[in-house]
Amino acid sequence: MKGNGKDRFDEYLGVVGKDGFSSGCFYFEVQVKEQTKWDLGVTRESAKRGGIVLSPDDGYWIVRKRDGEYRARDSSDYSLSLSVNPQRVGVFVDYEKGLVCFNDVESKSHIYSYTDQCFNEKLYPFVCLGYWRNGNSTPLIICDDY
Repeated sequence: MKGNGKDRFDEYLGVVGKDGFSSGCFYFEVQVKEQTKWDLGVTRESAKRGGIVLSPDDGYWIVRKRDGEYRARDSSDYSLSLSVNPQRVGVFVDYEKGLVCFNDVESKSHIYSYTDQCFNEKLYPFVCLGYWRNGNSTPLIICDDY
């Protein structure tokens, strides 16, 4: 986790990666296997940690799983129809193109993409186990073996 107490989330069980990116492309994978609630993607450096909606308006480009449903939030809330439940999600960012793309690593299928975004500060990986609480003790794991 990056930073100190001011960087902690008020309502979300989230953490921000310690390494940020302000140019080029970067990629990371998150193991979500057996976890029932999650949000993952990227956040901008100045994004608030409390009183927020996880959306690009508040500096979060994410996909989420809640109650067996997958969603993304851009200008509105999107329900995502996936043919399989992802076990590992890949997140690819092209800073200059304003692209954040999510893929199911094992099935090699596209989950969702944010396109034509305008990034003007560092972006950090973001993972979260939901809002307020999560009774499932299975961790989200940012993988380094891809």
